Amino acid sequence: MFYYCISSFIFQDKIINSEQIALIIYSIIAMTLLVTMFILFFTTFQKRKNKLLLDKIARQRKFEEELVKTQTEIKEQTLKYVGQELHDNVGQLLSFATMQLSLMSTLVKDNLKEKVDDTKDVVLNAIEEVRTISKTLNSDVILSRGFQESIQTEMDRLNKINMIKAELISTGDRSVCKNNGDSIILFRIIQEFISNTVKYSEASMLKITLTYTLDDLYIVAEDDGVGFDINEVNKGSGLINMESRALLTHTAFSMESNPNFGTKLLLHYPIALRALTTTT
Repeated sequence: MFYYCISSFIFQDKIINSEQIALIIYSIIAMTLLVTMFILFFTTFQKRKNKLLLDKIARQRKFEEELVKTQTEIKEQTLKYVGQELHDNVGQLLSFATMQLSLMSTLVKDNLKEKVDDTKDVVLNAIEEVRTISKTLNSDVILSRGFQESIQTEMDRLNKINMIKAELISTGDRSVCKNNGDSIILFRIIQEFISNTVKYSEASMLKITLTYTLDDLYIVAEDDGVGFDINEVNKGSGLINMESRALLTHTAFSMESNPNFGTKLLLHYPIALRALTTTT
């Protein structure tokens, strides 16, 4: 009888242990399913959240690019208008002044004739300067003349008026850069750098280097002026304009400067990438 009770107890204990084991297994499976479902839910939620965030960033970036593009187009139209006004109205007024001075030269006494002729020469130089500036403001003229030729015109103008010693160096095949819209924007960036150099740097030398490869254009513009602390200077409209224009053309932009060590502008324009982007 005692043996039967012991056997029965052992058998029932095994049944209980089996049930406990089964319950543990079911619990583990249930917990695993719950954890898996939670992980899947969290992952899906996170992916969706990231996608929405990326979409928002992409829309914001697209909006900013369109805004910069619109602002750039407006500025180009304004510059074109100013250039035409300089050429047509101011140029005509100066031409009229030259004719009047020529007439005066024939009427005044000999001791005043030289002064009148000198004044006429100054006005003639002013006419030529106005015409040159008007052409650099007009995007149609830049397109017709070409990117590198437009930069060379700016450098020649600086050398002619003895404002600064300007030099342009070019290596590689310039014909690989055929995106006319981008070339205007790149020219405006360089033009802004030249303007800042002339106005603020107190430099005696300005050098611009263009390096063309099949896939890229590397531009380095540098002066030997007073420079500035790049970390402390407030970003004015000129620097902001250069950066925003570079962004518009997917051009890598960087500026290097230190007090008493001049300023250097570095641009990396992706010719092949932009050609592919604008044709697709």
